[in-house]
Amino acid sequence: MIRRLYDWTIRMADHPHALWVLALVSFAESSVFPIPPDLLMIPMILARPSRAFIVAAVAMAASVAGGMLGYAIGAFAFDSIGQPILESMGKAHAMEEFNATFNGAGFWAVLGAGITPFPYKVITIMSGWTGMPLTTFVITSIVARGLRFFIVAWLLWKFGSPVRDFIEKRLGLVFTAFFAILIAGFLLVRYL
Repeated sequence: MIRRLYDWTIRMADHPHALWVLALVSFAESSVFPIPPDLLMIPMILARPSRAFIVAAVAMAASVAGGMLGYAIGAFAFDSIGQPILESMGKAHAMEEFNATFNGAGFWAVLGAGITPFPYKVITIMSGWTGMPLTTFVITSIVARGLRFFIVAWLLWKFGSPVRDFIEKRLGLVFTAFFAILIAGFLLVRYL
C-alpha cells in the first residue's frame, strides 16, 4: 500500500496542477490540516529537481498565508469565546500572564515550530490568541518556513538521485520515521 501511495504521489508530483495542490495543502496545514506539505513537496522535487526552488517558494508563500489564517482564528475565536469564559471563571489574569510569557518568547516559538516537525498550526493559532504583534509573526513565519522548505529543496536538488534511491529502497522505514516524528510532535503539543 505504501509503495502504491508513493508511486501515485510521484506521478501526481509531475501533474500540471501539482503546484496548486501543494499551495492548497501548505495553506491548510498552517491552520487546520494535519498533513504536512513535505509529503507532496519531496516527491515533486524528486520528480523534477529543476523546479526545486519554485516548489519551496510556493510552499513557503502558501504556508505563511495559511499561518495568517491560523493567527486570525486564534485572534477572533478567543475574543468571542475564550475571553468571556475565562472572565466568568475569574481567570482573566492567568491569561494575561500566559500572553506575556508566550509573546516574550514568541519569535523563538514561531521560528522553532516553523522549522521543525512541531505542528506549526498550533503556534499560528496561539500567536493570534495571545495577541503577538502581527509583524513579528509574519516576518518570523517567512524566515522559519523559508528555512524549512528551502533547505529541503536544496538538499533534494543537490542530492536528489541518492535521496530518491534511499527513499525507494527503504520506503517503509522512511514512512515509519516520518510518522513517528509527526506523532511525537502532536504528543509534545498535547502534554506541554
